[in-house]
Order: sequence, then structure tokens, then C-alpha cells
Amino acid sequence: MQLDDTDRRILRHYLAEPALERAQLAERAGVTSATLWRRLERLREGGVIRSEAAVIDWRALGYEVEVSLRFTLDKTNPRAFDEFIAAARDVAEVIGIETFLGRVDVRLNVIARDMGHWTEVYREKILGLPHIQEVEALMLISTVKDAAGLPL
Repeated sequence: MQLDDTDRRILRHYLAEPALERAQLAERAGVTSATLWRRLERLREGGVIRSEAAVIDWRALGYEVEVSLRFTLDKTNPRAFDEFIAAARDVAEVIGIETFLGRVDVRLNVIARDMGHWTEVYREKILGLPHIQEVEALMLISTVKDAAGLPL
């Protein structure tokens, strides 16, 4: 899908403040409300805007620990990826699953209330996932940049 300067301007303002009322967004983007509505619809239909979602701060809900786990799977079983991912989806504390091509096969992002809860999740749920050959844990200390925006 081709984007012009108006589309990019709308997306920049929309990403910066997604909760803006449409009239305010149109004003900031320098377009009429009707133009804004048409452009947003076209961007949705074209798959550029996939969804509008709430971003939840897990720490505000009492989850103080976030860990990124990198897995290398035992690929002697042709269903290793599918079975591992299906089992990982069932772990409530897993908030993200990503697959890779390279040394790491899968990455899980896991949250926990505290270190005691993390230990319980890791021992009772994570280590029980199928086809794990190797696992590496990276505990999040701080988030320096977390931008959903694009250089539009």
C-alpha cells in the first residue's frame, strides 16, 4: 500500500496520541474530519492499521518481574515447534511468543508478581514445556525505549 505525506502525518499523530478524539486528530494532522475518516478506513482495509488496543502496564497490576526466555528446541521431532508453542500458549504468565531463524528458535516473554512467583512459574510451567534442548533467561532490568511508532 502506498502512503502519501497526509497518510504519514495522520499515522504520526495517531501513534503519538491514540486516544485523541477524531476531530482533534484531524485538526493536528491538518485534514478535515471527513478526510481523516476516509484515510483511516483505507489504512485499516489496507492492513496498515491492524487493530486499536489498550496497552496495559503489567507493573501497575502487581507484576514486578519480566523475563525473556530464549529456547533452542530439539528438532529431531518434526512437531517440536508446534507442540512447544501450543503448550506455551497455555501458560498464563507468557505474554509474548516469537519464533526465529538462527541459533534461537523461540523466545517467550514471561511476567511474574515477584521472584517467588517467577521461580514457581519457571520450575512448574516453563521447564515442563516439550522439546526444550537449551534455555537462556534474560531478566528485564529496565526499558530504555519502547516505541510502537515508526519513522514516518
